[in-house]
Amino acid sequence: MSLSDARALSVLTIAGSDSGGGAGIQADLKTFAAHGLHGLSAIAALTAQHTRGVTAVHVPPVDFLRTQIDACFDDFRIGAVKLGMLANKQVIDAVADALEHHRPAFIVLDPVMVATSGARLLEPDALDALRTRLFPMATILTPNIPEAELLLGRRIDDDAAAEAALEALRALGTHALLLKGGHLRSGSAMVDRYCDEAKSLHFTHERIDVEGHGTGCTLASAIAANLCLGKVLDAACEAATDYVHGALRHALRPGRSQVAVLNHFWQSVCHGIATASSGDASR
Repeated sequence: MSLSDARALSVLTIAGSDSGGGAGIQADLKTFAAHGLHGLSAIAALTAQHTRGVTAVHVPPVDFLRTQIDACFDDFRIGAVKLGMLANKQVIDAVADALEHHRPAFIVLDPVMVATSGARLLEPDALDALRTRLFPMATILTPNIPEAELLLGRRIDDDAAAEAALEALRALGTHALLLKGGHLRSGSAMVDRYCDEAKSLHFTHERIDVEGHGTGCTLASAIAANLCLGKVLDAACEAATDYVHGALRHALRPGRSQVAVLNHFWQSVCHGIATASSGDASR
């Protein structure tokens, strides 16, 4: 889009802030930028966080969260909304009320419940609110295996259990689902399972032996970005899994732990390297 286009599309993330820069709002905005889109944010929680874990969480007043969301919709043409960490029932209700009022075309819901480090990021009384308020309006739900286990109340420890979980999760009221496979350690392949009312698909990638931070946030944001760019839902999910796989393959380790932070701009870096190599070869 050019500067002459009237109000080019933006993408909004409503999620938690990661002070370590690898997940949450920070990962979302980098993902939007990597897809050439203008990113907006409404901060639903603040975390004191780094690559080794979450040390504290602060939830701002819900009235202020609603004001952030309304301000974004008041000025920008929002093509898609990504939902991440929504810590409690009051936050979920405020977000649901706002989305019912503004009615965005696409809502990608990443049901953030537990951090990779094991820290609980969703209060127990919020689970029912998540199911009843946000699941029905979400375009797609993107749980990982531990989140799916929490939602269903049962173990998912192999491929057969993951397949069985798809329809059970859809029965909770979501229109479509992408069950992330990173936590299933079965073989050299990593399988993300997609289903909607018409089809089921597998998106398979070579498993990378890297403990990555912010993969789930980035995947949901990439789906929202691709929907904003005009891709149909299953194609948006496939493109997003490819993007995350590349970002993990080119991941960085800026912290003191062995946990890696995704390289959200890996495509630009690789393109730059390829262009430079081509220029060298032509000399």
